[in-house]
Amino acid sequence: MTRFLLPFAVFIAIGLALMAGLRRDPHELPSALIGKPAPAFELPVLEADGRTVRASDMRGKVWMLNVWASWCGPCQLEHPLLVDFAKRTRVPIVGLNYKDKPEAARAWLQRLGNPYTATMVDVDGRTGIDFGVYGVPETFVIDAKGIVRYRQAGPLTAEALQQRVLPLLRQLNEDRAADAQL
Repeated sequence: MTRFLLPFAVFIAIGLALMAGLRRDPHELPSALIGKPAPAFELPVLEADGRTVRASDMRGKVWMLNVWASWCGPCQLEHPLLVDFAKRTRVPIVGLNYKDKPEAARAWLQRLGNPYTATMVDVDGRTGIDFGVYGVPETFVIDAKGIVRYRQAGPLTAEALQQRVLPLLRQLNEDRAADAQL
């Protein structure tokens, strides 16, 4: 009887671990960047006018980084939501055009609208890798001190925007205003 106890205990342990895994949201991928400074970057803008955008340009602002590509189907699903969000708020959205052809990206934004205050070109994907991007689209909320506070893997939804992103943006902007008064 005791020789069956160890295999039975191992079986129970594996079963409990699997059950715990079923409770997790498969769309929530962990990010090692949450609570840490956003990676430094300096990338050319999509408009190809010689300008660049650096992470330090965004210091003092609460902002969103949206990683997208013209070849990405789910990016097209979330894009109208971003366009509407950009019209309704003053929170800057910076686009990171990931592993894409700049001419295709420009045509895509021309056709679907441009919610971005700036769109950076990441042709080789290195900046995306620095952010830990698994795939596109992904969206990050970054506070005024340059700390990553939230990551949405996959397309933003109206539900995620209302329940997670907007309350976080409000809180971060309140914190920024309070810090400015000190």
